[in-house]
Amino acid sequence: MKLVYYTGWTFFRSITKILFRIKISGQENFPKKGGFILASNHQSYLDPPVVGSWAPRPVYFMTKAELFKNKALEWYLNNTNAIPVRRGEMDRQAIRAILDVISSGNGITIFPEGTRSQSGEFLDPKAGIGMIAKKAECPIIPTYVSGFNQLKNVFWGKAKLSITYGKPIQTEWVVSQEKGKVGYSAIAQHVMDEIRKIKLSQSNS
Repeated sequence: MKLVYYTGWTFFRSITKILFRIKISGQENFPKKGGFILASNHQSYLDPPVVGSWAPRPVYFMTKAELFKNKALEWYLNNTNAIPVRRGEMDRQAIRAILDVISSGNGITIFPEGTRSQSGEFLDPKAGIGMIAKKAECPIIPTYVSGFNQLKNVFWGKAKLSITYGKPIQTEWVVSQEKGKVGYSAIAQHVMDEIRKIKLSQSNS
């Protein structure tokens, strides 16, 4: 694990545990080896570092390419497993980099909704996660995060902060889906359905 990544990993774990009493579930659902996608709902700018820091294995995440123009920031991002992505276009270079990460046996964090939900409700998923999963032929870990959009209430005990890593969507199922937009969209929707199931199970418990 890179030193800078490990430092951030330790920092975010400590802050969320000590100040916000975060509850973590499902870490045993990660594969022991091999590439994977960590797919989470998206509530806050803090989601990428915190969701990744509580994963039992190091993960990569996507960051807008503009941030890499600053040399100091570029060095930092490269050492925290960030992959530059040009937003608003089909960034083939970024897709190749993501596929390389997965084929090398590592994990990548992807938010199927594509952007933060301002309301806290789930947004319709983008087909991109389905395309990447299909091309990479890897399992997907559906993940539900809660409370990151109301940290003030969490701090005062009025809300709870949690991350739940669900049971993996197996590679065999991903591979069995149709190639192309229809299949990619089906994978993306299935991922969001699994995340929704995690939320419902918590509401009913």
